[in-house]
Amino acid sequence: MRYHRSMKKNSNSHSAPLTLLGGISAETFLKEYWHKKPLLIRGAMPDFEGFLTPNELAGLACEEDVQSRLISYVKKVWKLEQGPFAEKRFAKLPDRDWTLLVQSVNHHMQEANDLLQQFNFIPQARLDDLMVSYAPDGGGVGPHFDSYDVFLLQGCGQRIWHISEQEDLTLVEGAPLRILKHFNTEQTFTLSAGDMLYLPPQVAHWGIAVGDCMTYSIGFRAPTAQELAGKFLDYLHERRRLSGRYADPELAPQANSAVIGQAMVAQVSSILDGLKWGDEDVADFLGQYLTEPKSHVVFDSPKQISQQAFEKRMKSQGIQLSFKSQLLIANHVYYLNGEAITIEADAENLLAQLSNTRKLTPQEMAEATNLGDAFIAEMHAWYLAGCIIFLQ
Repeated sequence: MRYHRSMKKNSNSHSAPLTLLGGISAETFLKEYWHKKPLLIRGAMPDFEGFLTPNELAGLACEEDVQSRLISYVKKVWKLEQGPFAEKRFAKLPDRDWTLLVQSVNHHMQEANDLLQQFNFIPQARLDDLMVSYAPDGGGVGPHFDSYDVFLLQGCGQRIWHISEQEDLTLVEGAPLRILKHFNTEQTFTLSAGDMLYLPPQVAHWGIAVGDCMTYSIGFRAPTAQELAGKFLDYLHERRRLSGRYADPELAPQANSAVIGQAMVAQVSSILDGLKWGDEDVADFLGQYLTEPKSHVVFDSPKQISQQAFEKRMKSQGIQLSFKSQLLIANHVYYLNGEAITIEADAENLLAQLSNTRKLTPQEMAEATNLGDAFIAEMHAWYLAGCIIFLQ
């Protein structure tokens, strides 16, 4: 059973000025900049220098379940290596002109999740991941463009960003990366720790490290129309059952037996007309599609504990979604990691809080009057599946 109860509106104001956005409000940012034009923000996070050292980032790149890339520019040729890497690989790197990129750092670190929460004025359904890069002097990934919105937050060191809103997006043929064949710098910015640059899709950019530097890239999902259509057709295939079978009792002779007759085309077209859908189907599809873990994601198995022990620790410590979990709401139905959730209607306020902030504190659970046995049992099952963890 699914529950369609109305939720309380988020009381957070999106009209208040935000330091993260350079003193403008989320409303103003979304109206004037989002998907429209770049925005340079000096001191977006004044005290931010990052939460990873270069060695720690390299350590992540050596792990099997971490997606990483090493990009170098040698003798005017771009080279790409895919991780995971052996530790000795980093000892052989030159002093300049290379970059290490690690995807989905938010799947592995609490600090990365906390950083992404700063961008909660954008719907979680649009958020992709946090990528962290390290580069010595001259390092970068070349002139390129992204098909999605991105915030480029500078950690330690400095990086020079050249940007261009050029229309020519021709790529270098045969390159292992999407490198622009022609790049015409229109603006240049030097970002220091805590500065941030927002770029909409299709804006060409080229970041070059000034000495050692690290950049934290907050990227957003932008699936192609073809991908959405293909996934939705897969969704329909699993959920639609059309009755009947092709038949042609009025079949007539035809001059060329290899021709697919118009009568056959018309009948199959009529059969396919039965494949219909509405907004509720699309909402259900999006809930599952947007929370479905990527193919490389593996959930960690926790220490097995009894439901009684889990309840005691949950109430004293609190719980949060695991770093790899996604909990979204579509058409008032909850979806966790690709599946629609069945939960007691009385516990919906708790689930709404968990989906919005990704955590439930001991105080929030102590104040809840609906922390029933069914909710505790469900949370225990989620814990055993690695979908939630104790609050850190």
